[in-house]
Amino acid sequence: MKTSNFALRLQPSLLEEARELARSEGVALNQLINVAVAEKLAVARTAEFFRRYTRDTDVARAREILARAGSDNPPMPGDELPESWKRRHSASGKKQQAASLTRSR
Repeated sequence: MKTSNFALRLQPSLLEEARELARSEGVALNQLINVAVAEKLAVARTAEFFRRYTRDTDVARAREILARAGSDNPPMPGDELPESWKRRHSASGKKQQAASLTRSR
């Protein structure tokens, strides 16, 4: 892999926070910055993808279609969720409900 050097000027407080995060994640500061830049580029590319492919979208029509999803269209045999998935998500749903009750008190 070809690499290059680039002088990066960071505010001292930002640099210290980045160093602490890199240390807590067990990576070099250089690696943390590389990953951060890669993540930002991925977000920008994804946003551009959706801008390009939704430019001529009829949002009202899409909402109509989504509103009909599932109505008068029951799952076909084989479309059922596996029992293991239902159990796992049912348990996590109960934990979330309990947590929200605890927070609201």
